[in-house]
Amino acid sequence: MNTLINTLLFALNLYWIIIIASAIFSWLYAFNVVNPRNQFVASVGNALYRLTEPALRPIRRILPDLGGIDISPAILLIILYFVMGFLDNEVRAVLT
Repeated sequence: MNTLINTLLFALNLYWIIIIASAIFSWLYAFNVVNPRNQFVASVGNALYRLTEPALRPIRRILPDLGGIDISPAILLIILYFVMGFLDNEVRAVLT
């Protein structure tokens, strides 16, 4: 069972990195640092969007409009932090 928890924690850590990469990419895209017409840049942006949008969309629906500031990735990271802590501490303690 520890292997399953370790695998879940690894997947959540990987998703954590993907969320941060998506946020940084969106800043680079918004400030025209990256060329959106470049095919590689467009495919990376599309992949990051498809990986993060299903988790961010419900958070964006709940949040009020903050005038162009998107804090949904930060809220998702906080949620992931608590889920990873719960898995690592509480679930692992119950199973041992």
